[in-house]
Amino acid sequence: MLNRVKAFKNRISANKDGKALASNFGYLMIMQITGYIFPLLTIPYLARVIGVEGFGKIAFAAAVIVWFQTITDWGFSYTATRDVARNRDSLEKVSEIFSNVLWAKSLLALASFIILFIITELISYLKENQILLFITFMLVPAKILFADWFFQAIERMKFITIFDLISKAIFTLCIFVFVKEKTDFILQPLFLSLGSILVGLASFYLIVFKFKIKILPPNYLEIINTIKNSKDVFINNIVPNFYNSFSSVLLGFWGGSIANGLLDAGSKFANIAQQFINILSRVFFPFLSRRSNKHSIYAKINILISVVSAILLIALAPFIIRMFFTPEFYGAIPVLQIIAFSLIFQTLISTYGLNYLIIHGFEKSLRNITIACSIAGFVFSFPLIYFYNFLGAAILITGTRAFLGLCIMFKAKTIQRRLVE
Repeated sequence: MLNRVKAFKNRISANKDGKALASNFGYLMIMQITGYIFPLLTIPYLARVIGVEGFGKIAFAAAVIVWFQTITDWGFSYTATRDVARNRDSLEKVSEIFSNVLWAKSLLALASFIILFIITELISYLKENQILLFITFMLVPAKILFADWFFQAIERMKFITIFDLISKAIFTLCIFVFVKEKTDFILQPLFLSLGSILVGLASFYLIVFKFKIKILPPNYLEIINTIKNSKDVFINNIVPNFYNSFSSVLLGFWGGSIANGLLDAGSKFANIAQQFINILSRVFFPFLSRRSNKHSIYAKINILISVVSAILLIALAPFIIRMFFTPEFYGAIPVLQIIAFSLIFQTLISTYGLNYLIIHGFEKSLRNITIACSIAGFVFSFPLIYFYNFLGAAILITGTRAFLGLCIMFKAKTIQRRLVE
């Protein structure tokens, strides 16, 4: 047995891909552990100080701004990662890809802010929350500066982990120092944005001066082509918002801040578990772009983790909510149990969609499936949320993810069988 372990270690050491995966997975684990620790510190404190209504207002603003974050990202997190991973031996080509993505994101961010300003002036409920929405929007330029997709492409997860730690530490410290009463809920997105902007500036400096990436002048035709080439992935990313974040927006209008606060509280721990699966997906994405024959092993590991996580969250939901939240949040227990079940289907989406269909060039197939399922979710969101409030939103999110995940898996399996034949 000992000889087998030594032989396995030797194979990893001798294999460049194996070493990169092992290193990235190690940093992944560090990021995930801290991803659990920091929320465990801040969630109980925020629940006690700002209450369920404050939680709901923050969740509503985040649900609105996520549309603009998705527009600005435009799918570059996958297409640019894939392109850099395949051309990382050419500094000139990587600089070209990075510059085009940078200018494209900047253009999309500007357009997004103009749209946000117009709709907050026209819609009274958004006008009431305009300052909160503008502060939350600061996350958009922060994400442009922090090009985590670049570090992912060159398989240097160490830097993503370090910057993520710094950002979370700044946010956590500021929360405990400055958030003291219910009206301070507006400081939560402010500190989140400021921490992200600071690490974004630091990471941008690192990309330019350590990795010698040249920022080329904007070229209009190249920017347009960059946007066009990622449009299928963008559509795939934006349409789930029609049932996902739209549920929080609709709930904000019909159910108010308290209902949104219960949905958000119930979703938080499921989202923390989902972050681990997402990071695992990101670690393997550049590797699978070059070694797609290893997909079946990756799929088994990913699905097993999601099933175990879902079972644990469903069983422990009453304990988790009572431990970390005040009694006004206890209505979030069934929300957590419902949303936890969706972890399995979210994993199917990333495993067979992002890490198979996109890698093999089937972006359009993924786009079409996502559009169809998201439209169905959008249609059902109105009766479910109108009649069943925040529980209806939780059922909608899980049901749509189940439909989407199973359809994507079926499509990927069909393509796999065709390729084998």
